[in-house]
Amino acid sequence: MEEFEASASSKKVKTIYISTVFGIAMVLLMVGLLGLLLIDANNISRYVKENIVLNIFVDDAAHETDVLQLQKQLDANPMVKQTQYVSKELAARNLQKDLGEDFVKFLGYNPLSQSLDIYMKADFANNKDIEKFKADLLKNPLVKEVKYQQSLVDKMNENVKSISLIILAFAGIFVVLSVALINNTIRLAIYSQRFLIKSMQLVGATKGFIRKPFLLYGIWHGLLGGLIAIVLLVGTLYLAYQQVPDLVFLQTYTEFGMVFLGVVGLGIFISAFSTFLAVNKFLRLKIYDLYR
Repeated sequence: MEEFEASASSKKVKTIYISTVFGIAMVLLMVGLLGLLLIDANNISRYVKENIVLNIFVDDAAHETDVLQLQKQLDANPMVKQTQYVSKELAARNLQKDLGEDFVKFLGYNPLSQSLDIYMKADFANNKDIEKFKADLLKNPLVKEVKYQQSLVDKMNENVKSISLIILAFAGIFVVLSVALINNTIRLAIYSQRFLIKSMQLVGATKGFIRKPFLLYGIWHGLLGGLIAIVLLVGTLYLAYQQVPDLVFLQTYTEFGMVFLGVVGLGIFISAFSTFLAVNKFLRLKIYDLYR
């Protein structure tokens, strides 16, 4: 009879710990997905910012070699991501495609100027930096005019800021809820071991000695929960990429690695810390409080 009760108790404890691990894994899966969402939002923002074009129109009398020299100088500028030289002929061909007719033949000459298309780095794609960059450019005698969509830059930065704040607020709330859920799950698991904790304490075991096996289990459960979450996360991403192949370009392997390490690290930390708090709670309880 005693062997049966011991076996039943052991199975119950195993069931509790298995449910704890999977509970941790589910929460960490959501944390991982949220982390990737934050990375995707940031990468999309950078992509949009770095595709804003500044059109630099140069003087009609400027030689192509001088314009190309200016392009090299701009390529070396830390604010510039890339540049593209647009000759008069290329500008004419592009406009002919848009208009659907040969305006050069109609006019008898090409009225367009050679130009440079400038793409700023995301960190400098704001009106303050662009205006400063523009003012410096206009000091160059080769530069006749600099054009860009100022209202678009303003609107884009406002929208990016608003979306980022919303996602960060949501992420903060979710992380707090995740910690609370994992903490509650672990407390319930430790609760089933409260009599064992008190028995060890009564026979003279130190608090550190009692905590050690529980903390090791907590670290192990956090690690296991994190690894399960990563497997589920990879599976979820695989299914998402099957439906929307372009999603694969939104993250890099480095970013994946950061999220995966973050998920495992968070799982270990929360699990170990929650275990520490739960064990301490039962160490402080009086014997008669264990039955409440």
